[in-house]
Amino acid sequence: QARLVESGGALVPAGGSLTLSCTASGRSFSTDNMAWFRQGPGEERGLVAAIIFSGAHTYYSDFVRGRFTISRNNVENTVTLQMTNLEPEDTAVYYCAARSGPWSLGNPSSHWAPADIDIWGRGTQVTVSS
Repeated sequence: QARLVESGGALVPAGGSLTLSCTASGRSFSTDNMAWFRQGPGEERGLVAAIIFSGAHTYYSDFVRGRFTISRNNVENTVTLQMTNLEPEDTAVYYCAARSGPWSLGNPSSHWAPADIDIWGRGTQVTVSS
């Protein structure tokens, strides 16, 4: 059974850094586009960053661009989210997600609605203290 497992969530002070990892199992995810979503208290789940199956293209939401970096290793079946200069507003449960299908070079945020996701991880909690 294909599954995604996140790790690395923690309590960190504002301005700190944290790296989240997503380990895929059950099958190869080398042909899936992968992403990180997050859901804060009382908020809807939203896209944070995404990476194309080959790793050649990435997308970042405006609120993390320049602070977060998404990467993947298709040999190890992992996806990583490096987070720097964390802010209290980054506090949320972070979810790893896999989606087959197209990647839009002209509008890379398209096709990333939560309903488009094929497989979700269970999430990892990130808390940023002020």
